[in-house]
Amino acid sequence: MRKSLFHRVNFLTVLFSLVSVVLFAQKINTEKSSVKFEIGGLVWSTVEGEIKGMSGSLIFDKNNLSLSFFNVCIDPKTIFTDDEKRDTHLKEPDFFNTLKHTNICFKSTNVTKSKDSFHVIGKLTLLGITKSIEFDFKSINESGVLVLVGELEINRFDFGLAAESYSSTMMVGKEVIIKIRCVFLD
Repeated sequence: MRKSLFHRVNFLTVLFSLVSVVLFAQKINTEKSSVKFEIGGLVWSTVEGEIKGMSGSLIFDKNNLSLSFFNVCIDPKTIFTDDEKRDTHLKEPDFFNTLKHTNICFKSTNVTKSKDSFHVIGKLTLLGITKSIEFDFKSINESGVLVLVGELEINRFDFGLAAESYSSTMMVGKEVIIKIRCVFLD
C-alpha cells in the first residue's frame, strides 16, 4: 500500500509540474529575438550573421531559479550575412544542411545566479549533434518588456559544422562567437 501511495504522489508531482510548464511558460517575441554570430574567415576578415525564428517554451523567474528553464530553437533557414550567395551556400549540406536539420535547439538543465548575471547549463543540438554548453546571461527590462541577453563561444568542429569541407581554419575560423537576444512578449 505504501509503495502504491508513493507512486501516486510521484505521478501527481510530475503531472503538476508538466501542467505548470504549459500554463505558465512565457512566450518569445519571435520578430524581435535573434541569435547573432561572428566567425573568422580568410585569416584577416570576420563574417557576421544572424539567425532568427526563435521559438519554444521557457520560464525565467529570477526570484526562484529552480523553476526556470529554456527549451528554445532557432531556424537556420533564416540565416542572413548580407551576402545572398554566401547565405545560400550556408544552407547547403556542407554547412547547416537546412533540408535535413530544420532547427538548432538549446534545452537548459540548470539556471543559477552568478555575480551580476545568471548562469545557464544545458544541451545544444546542432546538425543532430548534442553537446553540453554553459554561458552567462543578463536579464534586462526594456520599457516593461523582459529581455535576456547572453554570449558564448563554440567550436564549430564539435558539431561537425563544415568540418569536412572547411577543415582548414584559414578559410573559416574554428571558434564561433554567438550573441543571443531573447525578447519576451509583453
